[in-house]
Amino acid sequence: MIYRSMDVINFAQGEMAMFTTFIAWQLTQQGMPIWLAFPATLVISFAGAVVLERTVIRPIERAPQLTVVIVTLGLLITINGLAGWIWGYELKSFPSPFPTTPLHVGGVSFGSQDLGVIGVTLAALFVIYIFFQRTKLGLAMRAAALYPEASRVLGVPHGWMLALGWGFASVMGTLCGLMVAPIVFLDPNMMPGIVVYAFAAAVLGGIDSPLGAVVGGLILGVVLNLLGTYVDFIGTDLRLPVAFAIIVGVLVVRPSGMFGRRTLTRV
Repeated sequence: MIYRSMDVINFAQGEMAMFTTFIAWQLTQQGMPIWLAFPATLVISFAGAVVLERTVIRPIERAPQLTVVIVTLGLLITINGLAGWIWGYELKSFPSPFPTTPLHVGGVSFGSQDLGVIGVTLAALFVIYIFFQRTKLGLAMRAAALYPEASRVLGVPHGWMLALGWGFASVMGTLCGLMVAPIVFLDPNMMPGIVVYAFAAAVLGGIDSPLGAVVGGLILGVVLNLLGTYVDFIGTDLRLPVAFAIIVGVLVVRPSGMFGRRTLTRV
């Protein structure tokens, strides 16, 4: 939604997710149950992103793309430094909402954490699909992102649709942070590697296509795990460079990705 509306990527997305994950950790440290801390964090994430868009991004909405990119990079650095100043840079153990005991089906073992992450991801994707396909607000947000000028003529408040897009994107980022923090541990630098994989998946599938991002993520995950397992010199250490190579290769061969829209220009 953010990319479609502004034609730029929010480079602070990962740091926003990291910061709100720290908020969830702080709430649990204060004695709040996980089942209550997580929904409260999602609400805080949505409200904070809307305020951020209204106060920081809104004044430069019509500025050159490079200006918006620099501002999001500035937000990345600011949020990272603020989290380090408040909570420090040492690794913290984050409570998992799922059982730690594996599930055994026949002779195969499944990690409860992995199954939980997959289940939450599928549920979130289903909710997003229903929201954007079946609700008036979702249709208005799609119209504002795809056809901003026409939607303004029809009375759709484009500015607020963009703010809501930032809010929903922040909620999805926070949900990602809450799911991966028990696996990678919590610290201010937990998200950059994850964001690189996310960008690679989005570029592979089509950065303006929600379906493409999902399919690209599945393909990227399978490819990286197969390469890490069966190609000795890659292993687990060179998976991130492989993701970078995929980004470069897709941009060279097919910049729009598998499901992205091609832009045609008349000469």
